[in-house]
Amino acid sequence: MSSTTQTAPLTFDTFWRWLADHRNCVVRVGAGDTVLFDHELAHWEFFEEPDNRAVVQLIVGKALMGELVIERSDVLFVQVQPDVEDPGRGYFIFDCIGGPRDDSYPLYHFVLSHSMEGAAGGQHAMLKH
Repeated sequence: MSSTTQTAPLTFDTFWRWLADHRNCVVRVGAGDTVLFDHELAHWEFFEEPDNRAVVQLIVGKALMGELVIERSDVLFVQVQPDVEDPGRGYFIFDCIGGPRDDSYPLYHFVLSHSMEGAAGGQHAMLKH
């Protein structure tokens, strides 16, 4: 599978499990016009609430800088594609797609420093700091 073309859609559960192991590869996370940007002093937390909602938190020290709560049932699938706006960086966009099946649209987005296959073989750092 080429990392320069769009890949087959993923289930949200598959993406979420993979994302938990790649939290140090996250560049930004957003929904609508709200975006949380990574910073060298920040770290990402990913967890699930008892009602099965997925939660993303950006934390600096012990202070919560921002939080995104994802209604899992709203996400139809996750679409992966290279970031064409800045191809030199090699970033990938993971769009969580929702809405009606015949007129779906991105609800949430995650930008990572690599694709899912790009992470094979230990090509990314386990520690950010």
